[in-house]
Amino acid sequence: MEAFNNVVLSIKDFLWGPIMLCLLIGTHVLLTIRTKVIQRKTFTGIKLSVTPDAEASGDIGGFAALATALAATIGTGNIVGVATAIGIGGPGAVFWMWFTGLLGMATKFGEATLAVKYRVKAADGSFIGGPMYALERGLGHKWLGVLFAIFTGIACFGIGNMTQANS
Repeated sequence: MEAFNNVVLSIKDFLWGPIMLCLLIGTHVLLTIRTKVIQRKTFTGIKLSVTPDAEASGDIGGFAALATALAATIGTGNIVGVATAIGIGGPGAVFWMWFTGLLGMATKFGEATLAVKYRVKAADGSFIGGPMYALERGLGHKWLGVLFAIFTGIACFGIGNMTQANS
């Protein structure tokens, strides 16, 4: 069992080290450039999404969609993560959280755009989408979507509510 634990720790150290940091920041910067700094439109978009539109159609209203997206993005992990970062890294961690958060808006925009672009309409008229559909329909590899769904299901058992239980 100790050998297995050492292998898992080696993989974790490799993946969650400087390589992952460079990939995340690099993706944020690339998408910020490719979207022509979409972050500047974010606050206008938030204002427009919470303003009622009588002519709008859809399954849910704008504010409900915004609240759901924020609830999925800002969870207990982020609250605990901020406290941990400040506790370990000091007040300078706040700057880096703001910096990566602002750049990360472009990445979140990209995720949402892919989810909307590759969603499918169900028989009852509702829409079904998400990363597994984007992987299947966007890249043309159904096995990637299936693999993502399986790993997400497994992760729910391993990490689902453990952040709340352990914080």
